[in-house]
Amino acid sequence: MRVVLLAAAALAAVPALAQDAQGRNLAAGCAICHGTDGHAVKDSGFASLAGLDRSYLVEQMRAFRDGKRPSTVMQQLAKGYSDAQIERIAGWFAAQKR
Repeated sequence: MRVVLLAAAALAAVPALAQDAQGRNLAAGCAICHGTDGHAVKDSGFASLAGLDRSYLVEQMRAFRDGKRPSTVMQQLAKGYSDAQIERIAGWFAAQKR
């Protein structure tokens, strides 16, 4: 019985792990400015995204994408992401330790 329960728990975790990997992969492109796993270099002028609130990150990315928050680069980059991708990226950064 324990084996069945452990197997069921492991299988239930697979979709979450896949989404986590997708978020990580999508967020990898952000490292050039925002640092590895969202830890920007101190005094670089770029925001550290690690550990920020997920809903805040989603709101900001959508604002960049939709032209509601002006920027030099982020508006162009954000245009390439769907709502689902933005959700995954935000989830990844929110899960990182500050």
